[in-house]
Amino acid sequence: MTTWLVALALTAALVMAVALWLVATANRLDRLHVRMDAGWAALDAALARRAVVARTVAASAIEGEEAGSLRAAADAAESAPRPDREPAENELTRRLADVDRARLPAGLADELTDAEERVIIARRVYNDAVRDTLALRRRRRVRYFRLAGTAPRPEYFEIAEPDLTADRSP
Repeated sequence: MTTWLVALALTAALVMAVALWLVATANRLDRLHVRMDAGWAALDAALARRAVVARTVAASAIEGEEAGSLRAAADAAESAPRPDREPAENELTRRLADVDRARLPAGLADELTDAEERVIIARRVYNDAVRDTLALRRRRRVRYFRLAGTAPRPEYFEIAEPDLTADRSP
């Protein structure tokens, strides 16, 4: 009789340990999804700031067709839906790379460089969060017990990084 009680107690303890392990994994996954959402918000804000600075550059320091194409690229990048955002942001990066920074006022050139650096950092933070989330989502216990729930599968945000070390004057 006591053997059955001991076996039952051990089984209950094992079930509780596995349940706690699964709850801890689900909580970790939830925190990673929150981190990823915060990373996207920061990246979106950095991209929006870069678009505003690009429009300022187009309005104040560049004339002609180059200004119009830079302004159009900034508008397209800022208003693009998320699935189409990468190509639009890459176009803006390409247009900004063509800007002669030596012709810009010093403050505006510094602000543009700062905006581009912040985009680089925010993209790396976001992609790190995506990498960590995907790594946990690939584990068997997460897949078998469907711990990710209905959360969409995270996607990396891949855009070309500007070359901030190169001399931009022709």
